[in-house]
Amino acid sequence: MGQAFLASFLIGLREGLEATLVVSILVAYLVKAGRRRQLLPLWAGVASALTLSVVFGALLTYTETSLLADYRSRELFEAVTSVLAVALVTWMIFWMRRTARRLKGELTGRLETALGVGALAVAGIAFVSVIREGLETALLFYAAAQGATSTVTPLIAISLGVLSAMAIGVGLYAGAIRVNLTTFFTVSGVLLVFVAAGILKYGVHDFQEAGLLPGLDVLAFDISGVLDPASWYGAAIAGMFNITAAPSVLETLAYVAYLVPVLFAFLRPARRAAATSRTGAVPGATPTPETSSHVPA
Repeated sequence: MGQAFLASFLIGLREGLEATLVVSILVAYLVKAGRRRQLLPLWAGVASALTLSVVFGALLTYTETSLLADYRSRELFEAVTSVLAVALVTWMIFWMRRTARRLKGELTGRLETALGVGALAVAGIAFVSVIREGLETALLFYAAAQGATSTVTPLIAISLGVLSAMAIGVGLYAGAIRVNLTTFFTVSGVLLVFVAAGILKYGVHDFQEAGLLPGLDVLAFDISGVLDPASWYGAAIAGMFNITAAPSVLETLAYVAYLVPVLFAFLRPARRAAATSRTGAVPGATPTPETSSHVPA
């Protein structure tokens, strides 16, 4: 089990499934509306978004490895991208939690408007709907894989995650499998909070390495006798949650200061009464398709 394998796989699975569900909603609408000719521009928009996301990820790597000459600049670049990734993933999990129930209506409404404009507008809707997930995935993957000892293992892991998400999405679309998406996004959201806390901890470490924050050698604790970094479980824990045997005080404070309040806010039950008054839904009613176990074709 290589470092960052589990974190990279989770990122690919979570972000990939979100993108797959978005595309499934758009495809299903065109098929049901008898507008199959518009599937080609839709897929062109999706392909363009995926291509740009890959280019963005490659640009991040190229910037670090080729454009930044000295060690301090590279550490500072990694620190800044880590903080940006944490901010982005935090916004993303709360955005999905808040908008999941009305996501289908918003997407189909935009697509219906685009159909009246033309094929280019349809491609634009697909591009905009997917590019956010793609750029999030690239930035989050780059930040999560920084501490990996191998550059190949995280890439394999995120690829497997995306492929798994695509397989699940196709199965949901075809009705071949059933998954409780509400539970999936809740569990994966909790795990991503831990991943984000680890990325923030790594970012603080990079700021210390770059000399912008003090206390690099001031350790909060040292449990290397219990948590062996060279062991498989030590590498797995470090790769998934960036929990290391001898962190600095500032790293530990940043980890806890992010993890506790964000996890509490994410797991806090939503205000059902407010949601009911806005949507007219009845508490306990069947979830809408975007949070249910099946995306109808």
